Amino acid sequence: MNDKEKQEISLLGRIFSMEVLLFLMGCVSLVSGFYTGELTQYFWGVLIIGGSIALHFVRKRDWKKHWADLELQQQAYNELERRRKEEEKNGR
Repeated sequence: MNDKEKQEISLLGRIFSMEVLLFLMGCVSLVSGFYTGELTQYFWGVLIIGGSIALHFVRKRDWKKHWADLELQQQAYNELERRRKEEEKNGR
């Protein structure tokens, strides 16, 4: 398989990804609501579109880096607490 075929498969995968399909379903629901005038269709359309956008940002985030940063913060906090307790113990 050459690079062009891989790029085409990747593009098709992105076009038909769950995020895009959810977004399109939300758009269909919103347009249906405009056409029929039903408030529930507006509600579901806005809810689905908002959820698909949130899903996009959640999946885009680098979670390994996020958890590593949280671990570093926790270690720094624990070190500060340990030093504070030592100072209290030596200060008494």
